[in-house]
Amino acid sequence: MNQNLDKTRYSDEELDEFRILIEEKLDKAKDQLQFYLQQLEDMADNPDAKIKGLDDGIGTAESERLTGLAARQKKHIQHLENALIRIQNKAYGICRETGKLISKERLRAVPHATLSIEAKQNR
Repeated sequence: MNQNLDKTRYSDEELDEFRILIEEKLDKAKDQLQFYLQQLEDMADNPDAKIKGLDDGIGTAESERLTGLAARQKKHIQHLENALIRIQNKAYGICRETGKLISKERLRAVPHATLSIEAKQNR
């Protein structure tokens, strides 16, 4: 852990490791978004598929739920794409509040993190 104290940024090899991790997460996130959008499209294209005898509130609630999930997924994708830009700029993994390196453990868990645990706890 002490070897990070004098480092101001991650090495190109380390950045490449994170880039691969983020690209994998980005692919999964885009697949998930497509799934949500396809479900919404299917619901819109086939209104007769709704369960007969129940009010339309169930379809509306499901549509709102899927719309919310899709919106969250779009935001997640944007965060991951921004992280890739930070990697290109060699600014990835640097806390935007403290200027110190964010731990590798945190970045592996939340690869789009821009705050260290220390900065996040101080908020």
